[in-house]
Amino acid sequence: SDDNSPYNAISSLALEPTTIATDPESLPDLAAPDFARIATPDRVAPLTAGPVRYDGVRALKAELLAAAFGAFEKHEAGRGTPRDLDFGTFREEHAAWLPDYALFRALMERNGGWPTWERWPAEHGDPGSARAWLQTLPSGHRDSIEERMRYFTYGQWIAFRQWEAAKAHGTARGVRILGDIPFGVGRSSADVWATRDIFDLDWSGGCPPERIFKVDPFTEKWGQNWGIPLYRWDVLRERGFAWWRTRVGNLRRIFHAFRIDHVLGFFRIYAFPWAPERNAHFLPLTEEEAARETGGRLPHFKPCDDETEEHRAINRAQGEELLRMILDASGETEVVAEDLGVVPPYVPPTLRSLGIPGFAIPFLMRNAGEPYPAPESFPELAVTAPATHDHPPLRAAWDEGWRAIDTHGRDSAEGRAALAELRAIHRFATGTDLPEPPRPFTATLHRGFLDALMRSPARMVICLFADILGTAERYNTPGSVGDPNWTPRLERPANQLDADPEFAAGVGRYVELARGQGRCG
Repeated sequence: SDDNSPYNAISSLALEPTTIATDPESLPDLAAPDFARIATPDRVAPLTAGPVRYDGVRALKAELLAAAFGAFEKHEAGRGTPRDLDFGTFREEHAAWLPDYALFRALMERNGGWPTWERWPAEHGDPGSARAWLQTLPSGHRDSIEERMRYFTYGQWIAFRQWEAAKAHGTARGVRILGDIPFGVGRSSADVWATRDIFDLDWSGGCPPERIFKVDPFTEKWGQNWGIPLYRWDVLRERGFAWWRTRVGNLRRIFHAFRIDHVLGFFRIYAFPWAPERNAHFLPLTEEEAARETGGRLPHFKPCDDETEEHRAINRAQGEELLRMILDASGETEVVAEDLGVVPPYVPPTLRSLGIPGFAIPFLMRNAGEPYPAPESFPELAVTAPATHDHPPLRAAWDEGWRAIDTHGRDSAEGRAALAELRAIHRFATGTDLPEPPRPFTATLHRGFLDALMRSPARMVICLFADILGTAERYNTPGSVGDPNWTPRLERPANQLDADPEFAAGVGRYVELARGQGRCG
């Protein structure tokens, strides 16, 4: 997507091409001279330092992939070679979605690289119209578009085979890869373009106003409007949830387990009757003024709110039905549920009854200003961590607390709240409640917090690299778009990390903590 968020992808079924390894050792069709010609040091160097530069990385990898594809077309395609046969097998395995995805990507190129299909010409507006239009083109023009479709198909073949190999590599070494499946999909996506009848485009999914994400006036007043279309569960149900089963099936190929982002959406979803592009217009309006603009519709939960027992029963039944379908489609692949936010009381028991771990994030497990719960009280059926990608990591939270005190003063409401949070962090990490904790974020504090998580009964401890290393990089701030979201990265490539003494020491301490609590061999 143009904002580089993994939750606004142009396809929920395809893999992100920027994750493809495009060196000759990893990409058999790419000749070393072609790699050297394209990936010159002066081109690569600016892309390897500092935050991720998605546009540059995307362009470079696309050029390398195109060179590999050209060689494949020349030497392998249609020749009955092992790679040609495997490419054919891949196309058959993914026939339910891959042709539409490839056509969507080719049409994107013809429309300025933009996935906003609602602004495309009418003849590109859906797969049927686009294929009919394609047949009207002169043969040379049609051939060039079909070649681009083969290129995008080739890219997915390479991506899936590389990820499948990574999973097998992990399996052989006792390492499990946890993936992620967002509840929603982007409106400007191949999914919605190709299967519009399973989506309700009149509403935009998000979440209601709540205390954690008060990062901007709109979020505080109206909530978060993510812009995701709602699902037409009645249509999906009639089709045996085939689209969702395909989506889960793709994850099974490349991950040992996956996390459902915003599992609450399966039970009920907070819906806006306007797209995010109109948030600024609605921000100053009262509810009455907004209703006059939307024909009486206001943001609310669908299928219904949780205000009555009848409504709660409806929402719970829907969530349980859909999660049973997800579990059935996932087979042996483990499912984890991100169940953070305003959690209805029926969600935790439903997850427990289905054997799905939820999240246990200490600072979200109590009311603001209260101590964190003791790690021994955490549920076993849970994933615990200091934070998720939507929160500041531990060191950043600590530093932000002291900045708030310095900025507002200890006696201000902000200062008192910050001090209470610092005391809660310190008590959880050290077992000692001090009126005012020491200012430095120490190795003792860092290690103590992680050790507390490790000794909890929670089934999994999964920490961000920032929390493993005790650094302050934040990956995403909900309610904001664009840089610096999703751009922090490690200073070295993965295959060079062992040469970094600081990194090796940080990971070593983390492994030592895990081993000490019997969480790894």
